[in-house]
Amino acid sequence: MRINQLHHYTEHHRFCVHREFALSSLQQKMLTAMYQPMIGPLAVSLYQTLHAQLAPDRTGFSAMEQQRKLFMAMQIAPNEKGRTLLLEQTSMLEAVGLMQSYRKYLPQTDDYVFEYRLQAPLGPHEFFENAHLTLLLRDRIGKYMLLLLRDELVADQPEELADPAISSEALSVPFYELFELNTKVVDLELEQLSVGGGLREPVKTSGVAQQEEDGIRYEQIMSRFPRVSANRLFVEHLRKQPQQMATIRFVAKKFRLSVAEVCRLLDEDGVFDDDGELQLERVQYVANLMFRQSKRRDEQRERQIHKATQAATNEQAVPQEQSVQMQFYLDVPALFQGQCDVHQYNLLLRNQSYTQVLQLFFQQRAVPDPLLDVFSKLDLTYKLPDQVLNVLIHYLHVLNKSWTKGFIESIASDISARNISKYEQAVDYVRTQTAARQASKEGGNTTATTNRASTAQKGRKPKLIAQYEQAKEQQQLTPEELEELKRMAEELDKPKPGANPAR
Repeated sequence: MRINQLHHYTEHHRFCVHREFALSSLQQKMLTAMYQPMIGPLAVSLYQTLHAQLAPDRTGFSAMEQQRKLFMAMQIAPNEKGRTLLLEQTSMLEAVGLMQSYRKYLPQTDDYVFEYRLQAPLGPHEFFENAHLTLLLRDRIGKYMLLLLRDELVADQPEELADPAISSEALSVPFYELFELNTKVVDLELEQLSVGGGLREPVKTSGVAQQEEDGIRYEQIMSRFPRVSANRLFVEHLRKQPQQMATIRFVAKKFRLSVAEVCRLLDEDGVFDDDGELQLERVQYVANLMFRQSKRRDEQRERQIHKATQAATNEQAVPQEQSVQMQFYLDVPALFQGQCDVHQYNLLLRNQSYTQVLQLFFQQRAVPDPLLDVFSKLDLTYKLPDQVLNVLIHYLHVLNKSWTKGFIESIASDISARNISKYEQAVDYVRTQTAARQASKEGGNTTATTNRASTAQKGRKPKLIAQYEQAKEQQQLTPEELEELKRMAEELDKPKPGANPAR
């Protein structure tokens, strides 16, 4: 019991007990032999004390009493230490599923009262099928003592009847074959009694005692599983392995498998090892394949239904034409130049279905079936409106994008993730993508040009000015300057006095 302040749980507070059973001799033995080693004798005494608040031949609610009665019956001092001790014992009972505690506020007395709802002890079969309780009792009394208690409480089936191959035939006579009720007389009091009439609250079982099958049950699997399967023996052992059944329910819920699909899954090779242990990775792999196949079948079925009802839908009243604001106009492609203006083109994209727009872009040619399947998937599975699909078609055509299935689905996934559902939003998306593509292209060209210029500059030799180019740039010589140059050349050619001519 979760009580943060001990002053909120005192001997002055009132309480009542609710139970819908009475302890039998077997349940008494379960309390003393199985539950008492786990939670202690004081907790079991508290349980029996609460059970005695109501006569053994009655069920329902006990009278309101002060909790002082519990303290006195348990010989617990009504002080802080005693309250803590009593809270610990109630927590023990709640943890093993024997009790549930509730606190209710009464506005007429401005006070809280406590309600203790008792649950019946589990039977031997239910107890040993519960892994938590079995392991806890094993830790308390040991493995061999646990097996001895099981032999004392549970009588095994005769060996002649233990063979699973033995056929069984139901011979019980149903109620309606022997008895006939007079349903013509209406009794309001009995009707209120049968439906509860709001006289008492429904009993809520605890998490341990409640054997709730949240999902597929073992009996459902065994009733459909083939007898000639190689995994039949392993599947039969699932009855004694609640952890593996919980794993199967988890996988079935995760991949939305039906009972028949779970049976096919457990019949696959490799889902059990040689010891009968479930191979989770293999199970999830096969379950994922089944899930994807089922998803494809559902999509195909939905497309077929859509095609079958499309003709009837076209005969219905045509919806009112929606206009397009000028700031969201898309330019007319070259394919339609001269056929329509920008206003007509945008009205076409806004109001026509994607099948009609696709046919316009393909003109006289037939639209390929794979492309129709892709856009049908976007329409029926992704739930994209026709006006958004039309803008996507315009985007693919104008920017000369790929019309392959993977590329179209990647763009559609991006559109769907951005929650684009209107024509204006789709136009903004196209413009953003186009601007980003143009910026990326310009940035790439500038970088490439810069790299080429830098590379050429590094590998180029410096340009040398030829001598004759310099001579051309000089001024022309006068005749006097030419004569002077000739005279100087002749003087240089004359031999000097005393010089050796042979040299």
